[in-house]
Amino acid sequence: MSTGIPDLTPAVGVDAPVATRRRTSRAALIWRRFRRNTAAMAGLVVLTLLTLFALLGDAFWAYDYTDVDFTALSQAPSAEHPLGTTAGGNDVYAQAVHGLRRSMLIAAFVSVVTTLVAAAIGAGAAYMGGFGGRLGLRGERALIGLIHFLLVIPTFLVLALLTQSAGGDWRVLAVALAAVSWMTTARITWTIATSLREREYVAAARYMGVPGWRIVSRHIIPNISSMLIVSFTIQLVVTVQAETALSYLGLGIQIPDVSLGVLLAEGGNSMTTLPWVFWAPTVLLLFLTISIALIGDGLRDALDPTSNSGGRA
Repeated sequence: MSTGIPDLTPAVGVDAPVATRRRTSRAALIWRRFRRNTAAMAGLVVLTLLTLFALLGDAFWAYDYTDVDFTALSQAPSAEHPLGTTAGGNDVYAQAVHGLRRSMLIAAFVSVVTTLVAAAIGAGAAYMGGFGGRLGLRGERALIGLIHFLLVIPTFLVLALLTQSAGGDWRVLAVALAAVSWMTTARITWTIATSLREREYVAAARYMGVPGWRIVSRHIIPNISSMLIVSFTIQLVVTVQAETALSYLGLGIQIPDVSLGVLLAEGGNSMTTLPWVFWAPTVLLLFLTISIALIGDGLRDALDPTSNSGGRA
């Protein structure tokens, strides 16, 4: 007997369509939002090319950055020396490759160390304060007091004192920059982590007897990873600028080793007679800082779920 209602049951032997939904990871969503940012993708391409240039630019080059060509002193760009030579006969191309590599290596080392130290100290201080009692509160106040004290110390003077007697060793400069660069990130980390320590999953882990270092590393720091990633990119730019300024003033890397700051100092002294010595590191430094800044802006928007710049994930 017909009821007038169409039969929607699939016929026997015919497979009914099953709606499937594939789960997308958080990293895939962030990458999807990041690649929709044209400026950030352009910065990523430029930074990749600069990295390849720094790593492989002189792999098959005839001159090393320390080699001197006495037949081509102060020579303008030519077929043999595409970026010219310095007054001492050094190949500017080879020095630019090595200088960029040295600056990027220092920036990467300092940024990694400062981010790890700041995350551990900032999140650890917040977790200690969450215990309450005299011991926890005193530990938190001691760490935050140390951070505030270090923040008011003139870092430029400290860097000058630490690096001046090092003979231009880039390792000493990198360690000195890392030692004076973690406080601001640690202060921000502590501020954000103070709200996370009151969450239910942190309290549950504590009641279950999970060690404090594991709670900090597994429950607090991963939840502030977005801020730490953006802070890492910002620290890259700050470190490149700081190293360049110190080396330019003669307080950082010194000849025979070279960095972008050393090349800028040498080129600035001969700007009117040898302009190519100045413009080569200037262009590299400009593209390096701008590309990292664009990537940092793109990561900030991609990691922020309230931002509309990356579109809907």
